[in-house]
Amino acid sequence: MMENKKIEQQLLEIHQKLDLLTAQMREQQRRQRELQELKEDLTIIGKDIFQSAVQELDEVAHHFDTTDLLYLLKKLLRNTRNLTKLMDQMESAADFVQDAAPLGKQVLNHLLDTLSELERKGYFDFARELFNILDTIVTSFTINDVKLLRENITAILLTVKNLTQPEMLSSVNNALHFFQKMDVEIEKDISYWQILKAMRDPEMKRGIAFLIQFTKNMVQSNGEPSPTANQK
Repeated sequence: MMENKKIEQQLLEIHQKLDLLTAQMREQQRRQRELQELKEDLTIIGKDIFQSAVQELDEVAHHFDTTDLLYLLKKLLRNTRNLTKLMDQMESAADFVQDAAPLGKQVLNHLLDTLSELERKGYFDFARELFNILDTIVTSFTINDVKLLRENITAILLTVKNLTQPEMLSSVNNALHFFQKMDVEIEKDISYWQILKAMRDPEMKRGIAFLIQFTKNMVQSNGEPSPTANQK
């Protein structure tokens, strides 16, 4: 009985090993079949790629020579270091752009805030009106007017300079203030005697003397040549 059990156990182990070998053989056959199918598919694809490459290369055959390819390869090999440096520089530039992106965004936001503040204060409206003034000047004056302005600019500037002197501005301001506040009523019937009597007033005498001297100065100034004429 013991011997029969041993024989049965051995036969069972043999059957298990045969089953394992059969499974491995089937798996090996399946892999070989898949590899064969893949090889056939790659062969078909390779043929198509080769035919397409032949057709494409045939179009540039008269522009391409094998020596050109060899020259290009030699050129690439000789400039390997330069290409490496160029790639390093490109990487550095990419890193710089990446690092500078937040700063650029901050600068852009600051610029937008500044423009918004200028818009709020009215700078753009002011500039627009200045442009309208310039456009009005250009459309209202001819080139001859501009030439005359250039020829007489010295006299104009001297006149403006004299008008902007403190004493002149004070006199003009006093005169304007006087005319704004002046409320004089002239009687309809006034005699020469009243006029002569009024001329005896010291203030009236000083006023008449000022008008006479002012008229004399005006006449003398009209007879003198202008500064631009002296320059010519």
